[in-house]
Amino acid sequence: MTTMTPNSTPITREYISQLFELPFMDLLLKAQTIHREHFNANEVQISTLLSIKTGNCPEDCGYCSQSGHHRDKTKLQAEKRLEVDKVLAAARRAKASGSSRFCMGAAWKHPSKKDMPYVAELIREVKALGMETCMTLGMLDAEQSAQLAEAGLDYYNHNLDTSRRYYDEVVSTRSYDDRLDTIENVRNAGINVCSGSIVGMGETREDRVDWVYELASMPVPPESIPVNLLVPIKGTPLGDKVLSEGELPVLEWIRTIAVTRICCPKSYVRLSAGRESLSDSEQALAFMAGANSFFYGDKLLTTGNASQSNDDRLMAQLGLTASKAEPSVVPVTNAMSGSRSHLQKI
Repeated sequence: MTTMTPNSTPITREYISQLFELPFMDLLLKAQTIHREHFNANEVQISTLLSIKTGNCPEDCGYCSQSGHHRDKTKLQAEKRLEVDKVLAAARRAKASGSSRFCMGAAWKHPSKKDMPYVAELIREVKALGMETCMTLGMLDAEQSAQLAEAGLDYYNHNLDTSRRYYDEVVSTRSYDDRLDTIENVRNAGINVCSGSIVGMGETREDRVDWVYELASMPVPPESIPVNLLVPIKGTPLGDKVLSEGELPVLEWIRTIAVTRICCPKSYVRLSAGRESLSDSEQALAFMAGANSFFYGDKLLTTGNASQSNDDRLMAQLGLTASKAEPSVVPVTNAMSGSRSHLQKI
């Protein structure tokens, strides 16, 4: 079945490409119009992200300072799992500051059997605080996904990062299909999916078209879609490449946000990494383009983020208010039946 826009336009690669080519103001108007059909136009969902296990990851993602493959150059200090009490203290601070979702990330290829009770305890305890929970722990099999669902996990983050075509330029220690397998396992377990991209890694616009098409072609697009801009970290392969060749223009990032909003109208579109480099006006354009979620706090795992005081000031100037946490409900129709043949491959 071909995915359709709200006005019954088939979402094809050609259609997505045409969206990218629209005059910038026309694209933003279209995105904002669609955004208002599905969300409160002046409400944003605020999250806080905490690294619960930092560094020495066995993956070789070319953008990431946490990769053990790049540690001699990035000099990132690896840390063991955070104690449960420390995580909960951070969650309480996040809730007090206005965050409704608490996201926890671990630098693992996948969680081990001995990690699962720890992760499940964190989910239960953070939910008991009245917050939505999100985890990003690497790859998951069906059994692990079911365990997280039983603990009450609301969202699982597993980014596709880029197009299938460009993927091998980004990471070699897991395949594109590995990522899709994890998304399918999470979906089948009844957990909301959070999956996005990192733009500005040297990919082409065609790659960005293909990435949007991959998400829009899923039986149910991810409920949450982070659209990150690469923060080039010296010592990482992609960071060094971008620092040498030049960064992606911010307006192309905002175009990507707008196209994502149009093609995935019911999803939260999240401003994530890269936001700290934006001016007030650029952030306003991103919200106009349909972004309606962002991260509070001075750090995103290991990279910098805009300060909370600056976010509060900007939200007041723009007339934006924070949405409240709601109980997670995954419709029965969200669950994938059968194999990933339902996911259209690029």
